[in-house]
Amino acid sequence: MNTVHDAAETARLKAVLPRDSSIGAILIAEGRLTTADALRILKLQHEEGMRFGEAACRLKLLTEADVEFALARQFDYPYLAKGSSQVAAEVVAAYNPFSPQVEALRAIRSQLMLRWFQQAGGHRSLAVVSAGEKEGRSWVAANLAVVFSQLGTRTLLIDADLRSPRQHRIFGVDNRIGLSALVTGRAGAEAALRIPDLRDLSLLPAGTLPPNPQEILARPAFARTLERLEPLYDVILIDTPCGNRFADGQTVAVRAGGALMVTRRHHSRVGLVRAYGDMIRQAGGEVVGAVLNER
Repeated sequence: MNTVHDAAETARLKAVLPRDSSIGAILIAEGRLTTADALRILKLQHEEGMRFGEAACRLKLLTEADVEFALARQFDYPYLAKGSSQVAAEVVAAYNPFSPQVEALRAIRSQLMLRWFQQAGGHRSLAVVSAGEKEGRSWVAANLAVVFSQLGTRTLLIDADLRSPRQHRIFGVDNRIGLSALVTGRAGAEAALRIPDLRDLSLLPAGTLPPNPQEILARPAFARTLERLEPLYDVILIDTPCGNRFADGQTVAVRAGGALMVTRRHHSRVGLVRAYGDMIRQAGGEVVGAVLNER
């Protein structure tokens, strides 16, 4: 073995080891790759004239998922590694942004950007509603909020389900102070919590559950709360209770101006969905579109 030659080769490879924004440096910083293995990959890359990721996968030092993770960081499209965050695994947009489910969510995002958030009226808020229970309303709201934030859009998710809120559990945040305190004047806009692991995403949890949720959401104070929050964000999505049991979602949809209707395959009743959509429209809200949830 030519020790001098090997030392020189190692020094040369270290000199060309990618900088902080490279795939190798990103994965070293994440603990997915050692410096020694990065040097082996660089050597093969140089010898075979291939990409870093291709060389790493050929050597079985990285997986395709590792390479996708690093590429996402390179292009300022970060997502979470499983077990690395308090965010629940059901937020697939945060953990598996290349899945078919998330591609469908991005298609919905595109339609909403064109048909609602970028209209001349300057809409900022949208209620996420469903006529019945267990139709995936909170799941859609959470994952849509993530894909909007991945655009670099300042996104706020409000949990206006003041009966059985879920968003604080989904994102792993405290629920002591939230929407109920904000609407009743016991808290300010700082009640909205930044989700540190997800760029440009904030959550306003429901907070303490009041004995009169319908009355709180129907008060002018809720509309004024939205007016105060809208200049701070580009997109505000509002989770709501189911429509067949409570009038809250209809009230929120009218205050927001529009609603996205969530339905679930083999579960939602067509007549109930139509009736709920008619109720929202008759009250002065607009049903912007509908989502068929197949989960």
